[in-house]
Amino acid sequence: MKKTPRIFTPFRSFKDLISTLATRGDKIAFRFPVGKEFGQMTYAEFSAKAAKIAAGITAAGLADKRVALIGETSPEWVATYLGVTAAGGVIIPMDKELAVGEIEGLLAGVSAQAIVYSASFAEKFKAARENHPSLRVFVPLTGGEETTEEKVLPFAKLLEMGEKLLEEGYTLPDRDPDKLAIMLFTSGTTGSSKCVMLSEKNLTSCVNAACEAVNFNENDRTVSVLPLHHTYELAIMFASLCYGINIGINDTLRHLMRNFAYYKPTGLVLVPLFVNTMYKRIFDEARKKGKDKLLSRMIKLSNGMRRIGIDLRRKLFSSVLSAFGGCLEKIICGGAPLNPEMVKGFEAFGIQICEGYGITECSPLISVAPYFAPKSGSVGPAVTCCTARIAETGNKNDRGFEEGEIQVKGDNVMIGYCNNPEENAKAFTEDGWYRTGDVGFMDEDGYIYITGRLKSVIVLENGKNVFPEEIEEYLEKIEEIAECVVVGRKDTDGETVLLTAVVYPNKELFGEAESGVIYDTIYQKITELNKKLPSFKKLKGLELRESEFEKTTSRKIKRHLVK
Repeated sequence: MKKTPRIFTPFRSFKDLISTLATRGDKIAFRFPVGKEFGQMTYAEFSAKAAKIAAGITAAGLADKRVALIGETSPEWVATYLGVTAAGGVIIPMDKELAVGEIEGLLAGVSAQAIVYSASFAEKFKAARENHPSLRVFVPLTGGEETTEEKVLPFAKLLEMGEKLLEEGYTLPDRDPDKLAIMLFTSGTTGSSKCVMLSEKNLTSCVNAACEAVNFNENDRTVSVLPLHHTYELAIMFASLCYGINIGINDTLRHLMRNFAYYKPTGLVLVPLFVNTMYKRIFDEARKKGKDKLLSRMIKLSNGMRRIGIDLRRKLFSSVLSAFGGCLEKIICGGAPLNPEMVKGFEAFGIQICEGYGITECSPLISVAPYFAPKSGSVGPAVTCCTARIAETGNKNDRGFEEGEIQVKGDNVMIGYCNNPEENAKAFTEDGWYRTGDVGFMDEDGYIYITGRLKSVIVLENGKNVFPEEIEEYLEKIEEIAECVVVGRKDTDGETVLLTAVVYPNKELFGEAESGVIYDTIYQKITELNKKLPSFKKLKGLELRESEFEKTTSRKIKRHLVK
């Protein structure tokens, strides 16, 4: 694929974005489920709503305050995020899957003064109005303009207040781009959650870098699948708005395929677990119809034809593509390492996967594999808003490149962690580079390859380090395995560390098979895999799970809970 000019409107500030979006007029910005039907909102309507929210926040005395936001993905959620920050406030997006008590505790720790929430939280937050005096304004996203409830400011009333202030001549303020604008709680896959502080410059630099890197255009259609409180999904959401893209909102995973059929996306933003699941489901469905061998033969035929310049993928695999609405051309994948086989697999169907790499502390984007020059197994070079380096360790891998911690410096790197000087000290090197905690290497072209996490490394009794993610990549290729985590188990001597695969089997594939049959089948597959692995990476144990692994809302397995 050739490199083409990126045509988008740069994201200069929250204030600037609101006015820019208004110029797109009646072009559809969002489509969203309304019961069994679908609604839509134009760019002009979305911009006007965000401006009213900004003015309403100001009229309510919250222009420079910390405002939490929680609820299902909706245009109002995005408009509130934009409105609060454009007014000069600090937005705190929250995970809607957290227990109310945990939400209240986190917000008390960062001195939030207001919270905007969806209808599903209306009853849950009643007690919080009495128990947390620091939370002085509660804004439900639904309901009428009037209420007698103490501390409650209905969303409709907030918009009315904002509209009145705008009519009186209110204009959005200029804010210091380096000052605090966003507070994000990390998902805590290793058991801890920290509050990341980002500035307007952090996010705008990241979004513009994303726009320069991804293969989007104004005619694209996307579907928002991941939770918006994660900065990965939100950054791509803002990048989509900068491109003028039509964004479909997925209300629940149960309706995902129905929504794909309606929205007909040309591009998706996903995490590896979604990609892996989708790929395996393609073959599971083919197997149920007795067409799995035919599908494999068609892939080989298509690949051979492409080598001589004949590309019929969109026709040959139209039935596969129809499951995603029939128009899907590209997937942006990030949030965790992706098996390179998935990239090849989707490419065989005519869908390009561009893998990205990021971390919340970097707003989140660090690198993206170029759509015009990808390399297998790489997450690409650093994007334009930052520089990356590999910490010097003296350890060379089998390709001759030094392998060490990936470190980052640039406009996208966070201000720091809130009220956490100890973690701030650990997070940066003496010369000011952010320590990602990820281990990898960089090739001669500056392309980054991730090999594991420092926190998940397994140290063997001979001193060798094993990054479980490397072995998990191989295990994920085995169709009998739905999910897996590699852990280190102590042998009976209490000294020897045994690499063990903890596996959730592919239930659809095994059907009603007995547990012994499932174990023996997967054990045989692992025995075959071991023949390809270095001696110190060979798996010595297998444990089966009856249920899926517990995950964060961004669909990452919580490794620290695997016992």
